Amino acid sequence: MNKLYFGHNLDWLPKLDAGSVDMVYLDPPFNSQATYNILYRSPSGADGGAQYQAFEDSWSWGPAADMALAIVRDSQSPAFGILNALNNFMQKSDLMAYLTMMTARLLQLKRVLKPSGSLFLHCDASASHYLKIILDQVFGEGTFQNEIVWRR
Repeated sequence: MNKLYFGHNLDWLPKLDAGSVDMVYLDPPFNSQATYNILYRSPSGADGGAQYQAFEDSWSWGPAADMALAIVRDSQSPAFGILNALNNFMQKSDLMAYLTMMTARLLQLKRVLKPSGSLFLHCDASASHYLKIILDQVFGEGTFQNEIVWRR
């Protein structure tokens, strides 16, 4: 149908039919612990000195992470076992909150992705190794094809 969905994915993913999506490009926050601002410029292009906080890329354990963990647990996915093992090591840390929130979304993305579909996950080195293990559990160990490295 050539549709682009934009917004909070846990709000609209459950509304999509299973196996209805050809490709997913996921560019979530990276858990960089940084605050990102939108900088406003004058009509001439000069720095206008005004800015607005766009989002804070930090995660912490709280009700949203508890809800995400319940979603993963109720899915009966092997990914819940991975989260439990990681939680034994990390406890309810900021990184654990991030991984739990990502896992809940990846499970929904797996549900809506066609068997012939592709998922591209844009992430950085701070959590990519953990996300790879979770992806193996959600999508299957033999499904990973390649890593794309950005040269800056």
